[in-house]
Amino acid sequence: MGRIIIFTGKGGVGKSSLAAAHAVSSASGGTKTLLVSTDMAHNLGDLFDVEAGREIETIMDCLDILELDPDWIMQHEYPDLSRVLGKLIGSNSLPETNPGDKFLLPGFENLFSLLKIRKLYLSGVYDRIIVDCAPTGETLSLLKLPELLTWYMEKFFPVGRIMVRILSPISKLKYKVSLPNHKAMDEIEELHAQLVLLQELLQDPEICTVRLVCIPEKMVVEETKRNYMYLNLYGYQVDRVFMNRILPENTGNEFMNHWKEIQKPYIKELESVFVQVPVTRIPWYPDEVRGLAAVQKLSREVLQFPGLFDLPPKTDREIYITVPNGYKLMIPLPGADHMQIKVKKYQLDLDITLHNYNRRIPLPDVLKDAKITNLMQENDMLSILFELEEKPEEKKDTSREIEKRKQEREAGKEKRKARIAQFRKGKNGGAV
Repeated sequence: MGRIIIFTGKGGVGKSSLAAAHAVSSASGGTKTLLVSTDMAHNLGDLFDVEAGREIETIMDCLDILELDPDWIMQHEYPDLSRVLGKLIGSNSLPETNPGDKFLLPGFENLFSLLKIRKLYLSGVYDRIIVDCAPTGETLSLLKLPELLTWYMEKFFPVGRIMVRILSPISKLKYKVSLPNHKAMDEIEELHAQLVLLQELLQDPEICTVRLVCIPEKMVVEETKRNYMYLNLYGYQVDRVFMNRILPENTGNEFMNHWKEIQKPYIKELESVFVQVPVTRIPWYPDEVRGLAAVQKLSREVLQFPGLFDLPPKTDREIYITVPNGYKLMIPLPGADHMQIKVKKYQLDLDITLHNYNRRIPLPDVLKDAKITNLMQENDMLSILFELEEKPEEKKDTSREIEKRKQEREAGKEKRKARIAQFRKGKNGGAV
């Protein structure tokens, strides 16, 4: 099984250099590795001092690099999906000058960067894909897209075909708008299947993990803590934190010694926040990282420790516990203040809003008529108490309820796979 490692952090903290050093370290061990940049302000070419762009470039044995252009990928590698989304909103609703004009959601084109990474992963060419992401805010917007769009499409399909069948004649005659036909609806459902598979890939901790890069300064520390909290909210596994540019104890310079003292409380704070995640200190690196030799030197000097590419321990992302008169849902949300969290339930959907970020979580059937009675923070876990109208049967203990929920999820996955196989039948190639 291959591996995807995503690097993110505030701009200017050295994440690109550390991602490149990881890629070189991986390739040096004989692992076929691809270093990918999703940041539109690409700098992999500058980092390795080579020409880089839309085509894969070989840097050394077992190491390739690629700078992704989502607009180009959308138009040249996924033209059908561009056309499908156009059909979803109606063929006459917008003037069209190129395949990307019909995209109404800002940032939606970035989804094609993720689809490209998934395609590269499924190709089996690379054993390890290192992703150098854009700064924190853009990365979070990118990673939450698959789940957000999947939810919307799952709500659309139960009524989508009926609406198309009933309204299509009216919309064309009265409003001069052509709604998607049955073939288009099939194509839209295929897009939904791709989003489901993409979400499962990115949120599988045995395949994809996230590494945070930061420096010991107040603004960066606060953003890193929020980043960690939001990544947990959306179900992504953070497996390591790198504190970059740590000054040595004795710099021999009064000004630098002063900055060393400023760094100390922030280093202590970061290590207290990430008690469950390995934290690696990277000393202040005096040389410019430019060219393959410089990246190799950085890799040798700062990444030579055991377990660099080890998988993190497997943990449950959502835990249900039986309590008197109901259930308790526990979600990892380190550093969050439950007083700043808003939770609302809509039948079998749970909305969790934290600052400007919202996640919608599907709930098991047993909680359909339950009411939220309490919200609390317990050891970096957000706990939500649900009260049932009737006391749950004694035989529905915690282990059986969790096992039932797992079985429901597995059954759902099998249904999705069967549906995807149906769409792929008769087509050339299995990878999307």
